[in-house]
Amino acid sequence: MTENSSRRVLERLRAIDWADDFAASDHANSRALLMREYLRRAALWARACGAEQSWPFLDVAEHVDAEFQTPPDVAAEVEEVLAGLAPTSLKRTCRAAIRWAALRDVRDDLPADLPDPYEPLLLMYERGGGYFLEEYLDLNGVMIRLGNVESNASATSFVTLAPATLDALDAEGQITYYAKVSEGYPRHKPRGIVRRRIDEGQTYDEAFTRRLRWEPTEYLNLYDLGHNEVDHVKITEIEAAAFIESVTAKILGSPSATP
Repeated sequence: MTENSSRRVLERLRAIDWADDFAASDHANSRALLMREYLRRAALWARACGAEQSWPFLDVAEHVDAEFQTPPDVAAEVEEVLAGLAPTSLKRTCRAAIRWAALRDVRDDLPADLPDPYEPLLLMYERGGGYFLEEYLDLNGVMIRLGNVESNASATSFVTLAPATLDALDAEGQITYYAKVSEGYPRHKPRGIVRRRIDEGQTYDEAFTRRLRWEPTEYLNLYDLGHNEVDHVKITEIEAAAFIESVTAKILGSPSATP
């Protein structure tokens, strides 16, 4: 980050439509993945700082440098942005993200082996607003169990945060992903991926193509009929995201950065 990073985070927060229920619904899948990644990163930082009791919505800067404060002008403006928002933990994370950005501007000795704690959460907010916290995390479209520090710290990382990749994961219905595998094309580097969506009783089979979009495919139906020699295995959303991002990077010629 460079100078004034805290103000850039502030402007990102200012641009969010916190009441956009349609965006929250449209981006339900990617928002769930982003929240889970935030919980994982927060668990790593909580454990590194000895702040397990403050997880999941902790102020990392407070535990790294308790004396450091957000610049007064930015701190005052963020309170205007947060006025009327709930729950309290959401406000805490927004303040913490700004304070963390400000701290990174002036400190070059912060742990380099831990990922940015707040970027997944900021992206989640930008894709449909906040959440409600009761027995589960309610993202206005999907429910997430919190778990604990250890279960989240050991979770699979979701490092593909590019907007195009996140968009490609958002779709209606129950989705199952498959990787097309064969000799020389293992699960982690498949020939391609397909998905089956079941939405309101209708089944849709789609392949992610070189046009960087999902398009209808008969692959799964043909395979069931014995007409395909290429095999496939079921994969996770995170594995599908990694494939989408790698293909996008190859075709567009530049990999996307991962905070």
